[in-house]
Amino acid sequence: MNKIEKKDIRSFSLEKLELFFQSSGEKVFRAKQVHKWLWQKGVSSFDEMTNIPNSLRLTLAENFLINSIIIDKNQKSRDGTIKNSIKLHDGLIVESVIIPSSKRITGCVSSQVGCSLDCIFCATSSLKRMRNLNSDEIFDQVASISKQSEVHLNRPLTNIVFMGMGEPLLNYKNVIGAIKKITSRDGLGISSRRITLSTSGIPKMIKKLADDRVKFKLAVSLHSARQSTREKIMPFTRKFPLDDLIESLKYWNKITNKVVTLEYIIWKDINDKIEDINSLINFCKEIPSKVNLIEYNSIGNSKFKQASKAKVIEYKNALEKVKIPVSIRSSRGKDIDAACGQLANR
Repeated sequence: MNKIEKKDIRSFSLEKLELFFQSSGEKVFRAKQVHKWLWQKGVSSFDEMTNIPNSLRLTLAENFLINSIIIDKNQKSRDGTIKNSIKLHDGLIVESVIIPSSKRITGCVSSQVGCSLDCIFCATSSLKRMRNLNSDEIFDQVASISKQSEVHLNRPLTNIVFMGMGEPLLNYKNVIGAIKKITSRDGLGISSRRITLSTSGIPKMIKKLADDRVKFKLAVSLHSARQSTREKIMPFTRKFPLDDLIESLKYWNKITNKVVTLEYIIWKDINDKIEDINSLINFCKEIPSKVNLIEYNSIGNSKFKQASKAKVIEYKNALEKVKIPVSIRSSRGKDIDAACGQLANR
């Protein structure tokens, strides 16, 4: 007898599940019950589906599997930040983070195992990209963070950022699929307005986001508005020059009418000169934007050192002087492996 090759049940749409139940002689309404267990309650086994008859649970187990994630280990910071090492069904590792503040609980999730890009200042860039995450694996990160937040912080998850391992726009289909499940009433029901996708800047895919009329927010890891400097710290940007990035962001704003957030780390002797400030101001004048000046979380590379507080304030004052919205974001989880990729590297 040939052994049945089991498929992950979450790769089946509700419609496909209904067809399976119908062909198996089961009541079709059971499909919606199973679907709810999978996407609203985030179960990891069929035995947890308590309103499903035992005989049907056995049938499901014989035909399907649930490739759920496992929180392999975590680290908790004095400031409340929780960083998770996530083990996937094939043994590969990614990371997720919970970042609490007085007004919100933000979950940071990964989109790839490793990363396709080569940003020198990022710990993940030292990890070879092994594969893209599936939609359900991305969804699972959010579901697990949501439960952690309730248990450890006694507060619900309020926001999600795609700022973990990987470049989300190079796993476009699965990231968009996950967001649809996360925001769906049949899923976690989290508002699109509370989700931010952060990209290193892939112009073609930014335009696709606009064309697809996505409802979530967009952030770009800029770090320099000078092409020569950006190429040194993010070598892949030789293929995606700033002129192309500006064009794509103008298109994004035209189609969506949304402001883009520019993420910007200031490093000593790399992008802390007056010409760097002026270049950023000129970049911001091209497109409706706001700037987050981010404190650097060191990964041990001696080339990258956090700029002085005076330099950060100089940036802030210069941006405010020309009416560009700007905020300073302090680093979180300094006493743990908080920089993206550090825990997986271990």
